[in-house]
Amino acid sequence: MTKTTPEQNKALVLEAFETLFNQRDYVAAERFWSEHYIGHSAHIVPGRSGLFDLVRTLPRALRYENQLFVAEGDYVIAPGRFSGNGRPAAWIAADIVRFGNGKLAEHWDVLQHEATQAESASGLPMFGEHFPV
Repeated sequence: MTKTTPEQNKALVLEAFETLFNQRDYVAAERFWSEHYIGHSAHIVPGRSGLFDLVRTLPRALRYENQLFVAEGDYVIAPGRFSGNGRPAAWIAADIVRFGNGKLAEHWDVLQHEATQAESASGLPMFGEHFPV
């Protein structure tokens, strides 16, 4: 049984998301996601293969960027942006990952379309320091 630290988990999430979403290297991504991966996203069919199959359907221009990480125990919360998704606005996500045996074992997410400056009641960007162009 592999036990990882919160710091290792943060690095693993970033490398896993880079490998799957940005590089589209499905074989390499298998080393990050558990064979028994549980996904709680309503828009993704169950299992690691469900996630990988969804990514295969997304535009090649899709890119994941991370803003920060919060980690405690076996959990990581990773706010990020998925741009190039083929829609009018990027997705801003709060991905919550639970680790088990050193791999991404379980996942929840909250997705929202990124607001423009004109749409932002707070006047603040949802991701980073600047509004999307």
